Amino acid sequence: MTVLVTGSAGHLGEALVRRLRADGRAVKGLDIKPSPYTDIVGSIADEAFVRDAMSGVTRVIHAATLHKPHVATHSKRQFVDTNVGGTVALLEAAMAHGVRSFVFTSTTSAFGAALSPAPGEPAAWIDEDVVPVPKNIYGATKIAAEGMCELVARKDRLPVLVLRTSRFFPEDDDNASVRSAYGTLNMQANELLYRRADIEDIVEAHLCALDKAPSLGFGRYIVSAPTPFSRDDVAALRQDAAAVVRGLFPEVDALYSARGWKLLPSLDRVYDSARARRDLAWTPKRDFPFVLECLRRGEDFRSDLARTIGVKGYHDEVFAEGPYPVLG
Repeated sequence: MTVLVTGSAGHLGEALVRRLRADGRAVKGLDIKPSPYTDIVGSIADEAFVRDAMSGVTRVIHAATLHKPHVATHSKRQFVDTNVGGTVALLEAAMAHGVRSFVFTSTTSAFGAALSPAPGEPAAWIDEDVVPVPKNIYGATKIAAEGMCELVARKDRLPVLVLRTSRFFPEDDDNASVRSAYGTLNMQANELLYRRADIEDIVEAHLCALDKAPSLGFGRYIVSAPTPFSRDDVAALRQDAAAVVRGLFPEVDALYSARGWKLLPSLDRVYDSARARRDLAWTPKRDFPFVLECLRRGEDFRSDLARTIGVKGYHDEVFAEGPYPVLG
């Protein structure tokens, strides 16, 4: 059974192809850019190309996309053509070729304005029941593509699961104030409390979804490291997140201070991935307790896969003001 992985030159696509190859599974990598993990070069917006690429494929992981970092450098039409049109082309080709399982990589960024509570309000508890309020073309097109996935799953009975993944990229934060206040590893360790997952765990979630799609039919799932917080913590997390973390992990200050790290003073949201862990039988390994255990042992909390793939960037151009341009 051959798995087609779109976006195979990107962070997640490469990770997926690496893992599938290591497992001895037949895999075809597809991307608009050549890479050691890309077998077929072309655009998912090209329907004829996609139909040909789907030949012999029984399962699809659709990770190709224009990302948030492209909002400042690509037009809205380009986003629509790639993120919506490309997804439709893949869905239609998958139906034509009798694909048995289709996994679409979406994003927690699609929640948009729902992630930003008003000043003085508790942190937002984000699960699959929260209604997205897209705030840019990236989020809008991912939600539109999710809608097409649901339509095809319900009308045409193609098993499709949508994974709204949290942060897993290794690049520095796009926020200049965050970059100046926190080292990259410090910030990414903090994010594992509420809005990040290691790419190895993200890959595992996709493979679990491939297996579960035929029995589930359709579903949307948040994929993020398990949070140690509960809904009862949301007010305190907005007011003094560090105190909540210290209450749960009394040793955190000693472990952090040995690295010159610090906790975040406030959190604006918490991603709840309980449904994905339950329905997909997904068991992520790298959460905040794992970070602390690694700090005790003097080890890197990132997976070998994350370190091997490393920083890729999103543009050929290098930007002086940060890892990518950000619109105001």
